[in-house]
Amino acid sequence: MNTVAQITIHPSQFPDAVRRDLLESLRSRQINHKFHYDSVKQTHRWLALHQAYAPSRTDPDCQRIYEAAFATAAAQHPALKAHVIGLGCGGGQKDTRLLRHLAALGRDLLYTPCDVSVPMVLVARAAALAVVPEENCLPLVCDLATADDLPEFFQTRRPAEVPRLITFFGMLPNFDPDAVMPRLAALLRPHDRLLLSANLAPGPDYAAGVERVLPQYDNELTRDWLMTLLLDLGVERGDGRLGFGIQEYPPGSGLRRIAALFRFERPRALLVEGERFDFAPGETLRVFFSYRYTPERVRRLLARHGLELREQWITDSEEEGVFLCRRA
Repeated sequence: MNTVAQITIHPSQFPDAVRRDLLESLRSRQINHKFHYDSVKQTHRWLALHQAYAPSRTDPDCQRIYEAAFATAAAQHPALKAHVIGLGCGGGQKDTRLLRHLAALGRDLLYTPCDVSVPMVLVARAAALAVVPEENCLPLVCDLATADDLPEFFQTRRPAEVPRLITFFGMLPNFDPDAVMPRLAALLRPHDRLLLSANLAPGPDYAAGVERVLPQYDNELTRDWLMTLLLDLGVERGDGRLGFGIQEYPPGSGLRRIAALFRFERPRALLVEGERFDFAPGETLRVFFSYRYTPERVRRLLARHGLELREQWITDSEEEGVFLCRRA
């Protein structure tokens, strides 16, 4: 295998853009999630956490629904060629399984693993090369939250005529839904499909269901992963505590998310990119959040943004769902 990997870096992840986003994270006291995937060390810790707690790794029924979703999406693909775009590809394991289903049906494959993290797209690329020819694997590093030109980018720099299967696995929980959904909808053309997953709150009582899954976040592996960034920025472990709780956000919406807040217990001054940030005792820094949905909430969200739900697959535990969509 060729040891050289060619990666496209979108301007949203150029150094000046990354610097701007990091400084804004500290000014607003709200960490942009992309900074938890920035280094090789963070990538390894995230992969360990994912292996230990992700339903796709711990729940055999989760494997079942993904396989059913991949088989259906592959069978319904309308052309001999398929371009799989993995938005937030992570380690690429799910995308590779989808690619295997498409390959088994004789489809010619293109794959664009897309993430904010260079290490992540390299891991995803390596996984996919078992199925996709190296010249057809086109890694892209970009920030979906700030890259405003992705529809034009894919139209001009990737084969425009090839129908796309866009995946968005494990990402919906970590975005403001009404901010990210227009970006996803803008990428879909009439013959394209979107395959996304959502973390769900199990049971008939939504609020109780969110409480039930809190231990999947409130654990040492998650703390180790999230604290990596803070320690690299100059926070010391004795400066405060990282705690997890449940928020209704936006207030009054009824939608709930699990949030991780670092509460300072002693003063700390950070010098980052030439700018000083002072944190006083009692002040909090939001480090992470993850929305929990129900299937009905996902359906309403899709419809609000002009997307039609074609099929869905829900685990018996009701903690994970996969949804196949197209433009309405």
